[in-house]
Amino acid sequence: MERATAVPDSSALSGDPGRVNDYDSFAEVYAAENENNLVNAYYERPAMLALAGDVAGRRVLDAGCGSGPLTAALRDRGATVTGIDASAGMLALARRRLGDDVALHVADLSDRLPVDDGAFDDVVASLVLHYLEDWGPTLTELRRVLRPGGRLIVSVDHPITAYTHGDPRPDYFATTSYTFDWMLGGQSTPMRLWRKPLHAMIDAFTTAGFRLSVISEPQPDPAARELFPDGFHDLSTKPCFLFFVVEALPSVTGSMD
Repeated sequence: MERATAVPDSSALSGDPGRVNDYDSFAEVYAAENENNLVNAYYERPAMLALAGDVAGRRVLDAGCGSGPLTAALRDRGATVTGIDASAGMLALARRRLGDDVALHVADLSDRLPVDDGAFDDVVASLVLHYLEDWGPTLTELRRVLRPGGRLIVSVDHPITAYTHGDPRPDYFATTSYTFDWMLGGQSTPMRLWRKPLHAMIDAFTTAGFRLSVISEPQPDPAARELFPDGFHDLSTKPCFLFFVVEALPSVTGSMD
């Protein structure tokens, strides 16, 4: 599987002041690629929707919504959805897709979010947390905007996939960054992600006031077998992403000022 297909589904963080993780520079091309490819359309989004289950009548925050494909799917299933993203270019595409009936805000997950305490029943964070070296402040903030008992549904690069990305291998037990050039639309774009061991991910959730409900390593949608025969076999036999559902415990102190 080419790395381009395994790159995150949204741009919750704009990255360094330079070109690293600069989704504004390739928003249109990325949104088109993301729409119907194997990893996003037939693996990651179906898995997120399956974990979300029946969202009719629920208030959902799409944290790092990008151009809005997951936002639209949740809305079409009856949720009242709000989307946030650090990339104004991606949000412009989301607005084009969603119209005016979904609230969209430019917001960086490293900052305090422009929403009230306990405003949501669910938060979905689709392939965004691995842009962060330290998950703690962001998870505490996501806990703030969830009602007690609300769910945070997360997908991230699988720690084993990230661990084997480079050679020599890093210290598995350390939090380390890795960079790569993503070829998209004939252009090379520098990307940087952060890899954490599994125990560090779980510790970050529990420290921020969440209780672990589900860890999932799903299979791709069977419909992709005929559409992407080579990629389907690869994705069915090698880890790609890791999914979590965690439940918000009663309020904790320490949200962002």
